[in-house]
Amino acid sequence: MTNIYKLHPWHGVEKGEEAPELVTAFIEIIPSDTVKYEIDKQSGYLKVDRPQKFSNIVPALYGFIPQTYCAEALANVNMKHTGRVGIKGDGDPLDILVLTEREITHGDILVRAIPIGGFRLVDNNEADDKIIAVLKNDDVYGQWKDISDVPTPIINRLKHYFLTYKQMPDKKPTCIIDEVYGRSASYEVIQASAVDYENHYGKNSAHNK
Repeated sequence: MTNIYKLHPWHGVEKGEEAPELVTAFIEIIPSDTVKYEIDKQSGYLKVDRPQKFSNIVPALYGFIPQTYCAEALANVNMKHTGRVGIKGDGDPLDILVLTEREITHGDILVRAIPIGGFRLVDNNEADDKIIAVLKNDDVYGQWKDISDVPTPIINRLKHYFLTYKQMPDKKPTCIIDEVYGRSASYEVIQASAVDYENHYGKNSAHNK
């Protein structure tokens, strides 16, 4: 008998047999959204996290890779590459931005994406990497195989969003991007987050049933 219930996007959906080269991504928000949606970890439904307070607009499809988690293994990868100490994971699934030339009109969907790089981002001493990917079979962005193929203005637009979207005018910045890394480094991050997921939830936990 097939499963008649909606699968939890974080725990019930597979990240893909070809991961990290090709992953499934659950999209929470799109560039036209004026509020920030995020997954409700208990129910698996989208919830409103907060209105977008200023003019920041997410510049790509934005969501996470199922069955990943940012904890000790990911923090160790961060500290290895940055020399930082005392870093921990942010306790969320691994974030991903998916570039596509096509207009996708709503979130709460699954897409297949090809990682090409990412940002080694730290927010309040927590590792909060952002994987950058292209939509599988995209006629334009699909030609990009590594972050080095992406034009600098697009990279700057992505960086600006994450460096400012939480920033209040009267507060000091909390987000730092230590490195823009390429495809092979993105694989390392995805694999570390998969290890963290298995360590914290297990392959055969109730969350995966």
